[in-house]
Amino acid sequence: MPEAHRNYAQAAPMGRAMHRPLRWLWLALAVVVLDLATKYAASHLLGYAEPVKVLPFFNLTLVHNTGAAFSFLASHPGWQRWLFAAIAVAACIGLGVWLARLKADEKRLACALALIIGGALGNLFDRVVHGYVVDFLSFHAAGWYYPAFNVADIAITLGAIGLIWESILGDRRRRIQQARH
Repeated sequence: MPEAHRNYAQAAPMGRAMHRPLRWLWLALAVVVLDLATKYAASHLLGYAEPVKVLPFFNLTLVHNTGAAFSFLASHPGWQRWLFAAIAVAACIGLGVWLARLKADEKRLACALALIIGGALGNLFDRVVHGYVVDFLSFHAAGWYYPAFNVADIAITLGAIGLIWESILGDRRRRIQQARH
């Protein structure tokens, strides 16, 4: 195979739809499984609000969050459970549609969307089944404690970083690729 043809075949064609973009949902499923397994373990092995020191700056501390990030709206009587559940469902549907429409050269974006979908579904399961989200990872320094979180929150955060990364550098990368072809 001629060198120029081989290089062109290896590059993802610009503008062409991604082949089977929903295969990225396996990553979302892996996030959900890992998230629910760690929440199950934390719920059965840790005492509620009893820190277990792992490192000088990290504890395992089981807490239940009825609110959103940083316990936002947690003090309300319960309506927020269904509001946050509806938001998670809508977000997963919207991100799934976005994922299905990705182009062949948008693999990083697909990964980011799958991470967010998996994290949202993990926390959605908790919210619907338990009425709260199980959090257990607690970092602290000099008497300051970061709010506890879980694997789903990590996936959502990494996915959001990926979206930001792609919004900043993805267009630049695509312009450079278009200029080469």
